[in-house]
Amino acid sequence: MVGITVPARLRSAAVVMGPAFVVAVAYVDPGNFATNMAGGATHGYLLLWVIVSASLLAMFVQYQSAKLGIVTGRNLPELCREHYPRPVTKLLWVQAELVAMATDLAEFVGAAVALNLLFGVPLLPAALIAAVVSFGILALAPLRRRRFESVIIGLLAIVLGGFLYQALHVGPLTGAVSGLVPGFAGVDSVLLATGMLGATVMPHVIYLHSALTQRHHSPSPEARRSALRASRTDIVVALGIAGMVNVSMLVVAAGAFHQDGAPRESLEDMHSGLGQLLGPGAALAFALALLASGLAASSVGTYSGQVIMEGYLRRRIPLWLRRAVTTAPALAVLSFGVDPTKALVLSQVVLSFGIPFALVPLVLLARRQDVMGAAANRGPVTAAGAVAALVISGLNVFLLVRTVAG
Repeated sequence: MVGITVPARLRSAAVVMGPAFVVAVAYVDPGNFATNMAGGATHGYLLLWVIVSASLLAMFVQYQSAKLGIVTGRNLPELCREHYPRPVTKLLWVQAELVAMATDLAEFVGAAVALNLLFGVPLLPAALIAAVVSFGILALAPLRRRRFESVIIGLLAIVLGGFLYQALHVGPLTGAVSGLVPGFAGVDSVLLATGMLGATVMPHVIYLHSALTQRHHSPSPEARRSALRASRTDIVVALGIAGMVNVSMLVVAAGAFHQDGAPRESLEDMHSGLGQLLGPGAALAFALALLASGLAASSVGTYSGQVIMEGYLRRRIPLWLRRAVTTAPALAVLSFGVDPTKALVLSQVVLSFGIPFALVPLVLLARRQDVMGAAANRGPVTAAGAVAALVISGLNVFLLVRTVAG
């Protein structure tokens, strides 16, 4: 019997593949459902360019994070602790924890809404159920990382399948190309664009990706180059899929809701609208995708929080305790009757404000030869990272000024 020989490059690529798919789940979390579908329902295809631009930016950012972990064998919070003054490190840790809490708020609220839509479970008990299930998924992460990655990839496939099903039932996408031309239509569209950016370029997974790839660090330059090549493929494939899902969200909402004039201000409105306009199958696909997204992304969010605390403070708390703490804001929101969709959109705006605090240290560390050695970024790559941080920061400041002035 003749065996099949797998080339060494393919074997090494297979070992490194996976982290970007874990990260990609955060790019299609319930916050994306809220911002992308609200953007499509309200403004049609106007903000499609935001999703495409953010997806490309995400690939650039996540590769820088993955590269940091592979080359140095340390993650971003650890390197910040080693190279920055203690007050700076504490500031970065505090804002990173706030970002992680905003992330979990979106995930739990989204999963709770999905359980309510599917089974009629009241929102507060539904959030507790989601917390228990996501903790079970998260328990795989420390000792069975490959199994954890496989579960996350499976949930991502459900989200992708759900939106592909809906997109196929929307019909002709007349005018979608016009959405690739940058533009806004008032402060409301800027708010949604900022939320889309915060929901697409997620600060907590900038920290996490470097932690997921640091196990592939090797003293061999050739092994590091091989790992970097495989990581690039991993990122392009995984975030390409996430970008396609995000585009599908906006396209489905624009095609189904923008012209009918009915209010589509909540996830519940969108679910019922899909059922009325595209059939019960589309509504079911939406709810299942929302549930899979919330469960997977909440597990990834808590995992990120563990990396953040351990990296910045060299402290670790039990996962069940972190899970309990990060669940509290979502339970409070649901207990006080805050509109879940509005809470999701605002949580994504908070995430957008957190991006520069992760991106700027990443850019600065990746250019230092004392950190990265021969793999340190050259001037053009550093400039691209600086421009990305400035654009995001500028958009956030513009949003804040216009909102306060209004």
